[in-house]
Amino acid sequence: MRLSVVIPIFNEADNVLPLLDEIEHALAGGQPFEVVFVDDGSTDDTRARLAPAIAAGRVRLVRHLDRSGQSAAVRTGAKAARGAWIATLDGDGQNDPADIPNLLRRAAEGGADAPLLVGGLRLSRRDTWSKRAASRFANGIRQALLKDGCTDTGCGIKLFDRQAFLDLPYFAAMHRFLPALFRAHGHPVAYVPVNHRPRRRGTSKYTNLQRGLVGVVDLLGVYWLKRRTKLSAAVEDR
Repeated sequence: MRLSVVIPIFNEADNVLPLLDEIEHALAGGQPFEVVFVDDGSTDDTRARLAPAIAAGRVRLVRHLDRSGQSAAVRTGAKAARGAWIATLDGDGQNDPADIPNLLRRAAEGGADAPLLVGGLRLSRRDTWSKRAASRFANGIRQALLKDGCTDTGCGIKLFDRQAFLDLPYFAAMHRFLPALFRAHGHPVAYVPVNHRPRRRGTSKYTNLQRGLVGVVDLLGVYWLKRRTKLSAAVEDR
């Protein structure tokens, strides 16, 4: 199995089955894949909604016993995954699974310089004005400090090499800094435009203030980590 689609979820019972259907439709007829939902301590009936699909072998469900955050859920899913490549989607249905094949095609380009991370860029955000404004501000500050070349690091749809991801230092909210972390560790990164959709079911679990307060501390931490990351070339005598 080459591809694992990992979706962190928290109280998204109304979204999980429609999203699973879309993923299966988007990837039908292509390479083998699996779908892994990571339930980050949901208190709704997410597990019951997925039970028939689990029994049918359509999806795997890994559950956190306590809420641990999106980065922890992505890492849990990557560790449980059987594929060499991981595609991530947000569980709210705003990312379009139909974009995954485009990310796969981009990852296959470039030969030895092929990217180990392909990030989605939402060219037309379907969010509230306040969310769009907050994201533009945060992306501008992050790019000025980290110089990661990414204009939309918060986009939930990404494709990356599983082992390269698991080799990165782990910390809460690292999912928002993956382009900078991959580049700091010498891995090529690329971006492709993706679709973005309005949330049709459920409610957002975060506020702009929550994201902003956590983001400032994390940004400074990643800046320090980036400055302290030194790569060494090595050869083995034979």
